[in-house]
Amino acid sequence: MDDFFDTNSLISHHEVNQEFNKLEDEKEYYKKEIAKDKKAIKKLSTEDGLETFAREKYYMKKENEDIYIIEYEDSLKTKNND
Repeated sequence: MDDFFDTNSLISHHEVNQEFNKLEDEKEYYKKEIAKDKKAIKKLSTEDGLETFAREKYYMKKENEDIYIIEYEDSLKTKNND
């Protein structure tokens, strides 16, 4: 009767299955992240995509342009919405 609960017990199988499911979920998450990164790299590989990124992220501009940044009240940090 002592051999009933060995290393291959139901509890061990359950724990292994839970870990397996967790790893499968992580695998799917990273596959989606890789797909998003590949899409972003492809977009940045074009001159237009790179220009758009520089303008939006770093507020870069051409010499003959002016940039106006419009911030809405609900996007500003104040004491009330911290």
